[in-house]
Amino acid sequence: MNFKLEGPVLEGALVRLEPLEHRHAADLAVAAEEDRGTYEFTWVPMADEVADYIDAQLARAAAGKLAPYAQVSTATGRAVGATSYWEPRSWLSDDQLDAVEVGFTWLAESAQGTGVNAEAKLLLFRHAFESWGVSRVDLKTDARNSRSRAAIQSVGARFEGVLRNWSRSWAPGEEGRLRDSAIYSITAAEWPQCRVRLEERVAGCVRKATQASEETVR
Repeated sequence: MNFKLEGPVLEGALVRLEPLEHRHAADLAVAAEEDRGTYEFTWVPMADEVADYIDAQLARAAAGKLAPYAQVSTATGRAVGATSYWEPRSWLSDDQLDAVEVGFTWLAESAQGTGVNAEAKLLLFRHAFESWGVSRVDLKTDARNSRSRAAIQSVGARFEGVLRNWSRSWAPGEEGRLRDSAIYSITAAEWPQCRVRLEERVAGCVRKATQASEETVR
């Protein structure tokens, strides 16, 4: 495949997606340790593992398999999580990206439910469909992860099924085991309607954040 998977900076009202670098390490170490209770089925580095985690993501990027991002809060300027494009696929032409997955996503507990995830997905999907011209975007998660599955469905992705023993398990205590993966996708034909829904949702979150900020000032 001749297409080079590189993600540019993607700017939103609540979140700015910046290509992951070691300068994000200190913020990510803090973010990862806020409350790990929501990471039951998702591997998130401990504070002392963040540097190695970034090295691993950058190695995948160098191999052309991943375009990793830090999710930076526009309100604070601090990295509050990570996400990535990965698994790029070309079927019709080596120069054209036909499909890509959005994954390796995690957020600090304080950033969850704030609209950051919804806007990050809006930015990633929009770039994939409207700049790269992909035919589909995939998302997948541990089939047991009801929180993650609800979040994926809330951004407009359609459930396609469960692939059994599809990938390694990231659940604590399950090292060396495989998991069933729930697969979701958005196609190019579905994207315009999905975009409208996401934009409306993000606009509501922005209004809520603005009102809260104004009340704090008062």
